[in-house]
Amino acid sequence: MEILVATHNLHKKEEIQQILGEKYHITSLTDYHIHDEIIEDGNSFHENALIKAKFCFEKTGKPSLGDDSGLVVPALDGRPGIYSARYAGNHDFDKNMAKVLEEMQDKNDREAYFITVLCLYNEHGAEYFEGRVYGDLSTERNGNKGFGYDPIFIPKNHEISFADMPAEQKNAMSHRKNALDKFLAFLEK
Repeated sequence: MEILVATHNLHKKEEIQQILGEKYHITSLTDYHIHDEIIEDGNSFHENALIKAKFCFEKTGKPSLGDDSGLVVPALDGRPGIYSARYAGNHDFDKNMAKVLEEMQDKNDREAYFITVLCLYNEHGAEYFEGRVYGDLSTERNGNKGFGYDPIFIPKNHEISFADMPAEQKNAMSHRKNALDKFLAFLEK
């Protein structure tokens, strides 16, 4: 079965292929030479995931998977949330992390979570799969692996940030892995 993932990110495509296994053929926007900008103007992770998945399905007729992810910090009223990738600069995670650390400077409650919402869109409509991983924000950046906010996020029951962990360790507990496990269970019903 082919599933079109609404991304140009090769790493994300490979990660999804590894988790879903050989029974599924994962393709991306790049494979279809689709380079239109998808305007993510939803008000939630669910809405943005739907926008991406529906766009791809309408372009190709293939079952499509949209993914919207971000960092949610309750002490910041849920920010950066759906604006995670462009919180202080579009995909400039050095600036994004600096802004979060500055806003968290005087906060004792450092709880946070990463969330991924996947939306499968096909001829039957939309199905959603959500994954979360909880932890705390550090007071400074640690580690150089991973991407995004990984250097300031320490998952629960761990002493090191996502950016200090080998990819296999992070991916075994990540929000995307949790969402993909639910997606895989749905596909195999």
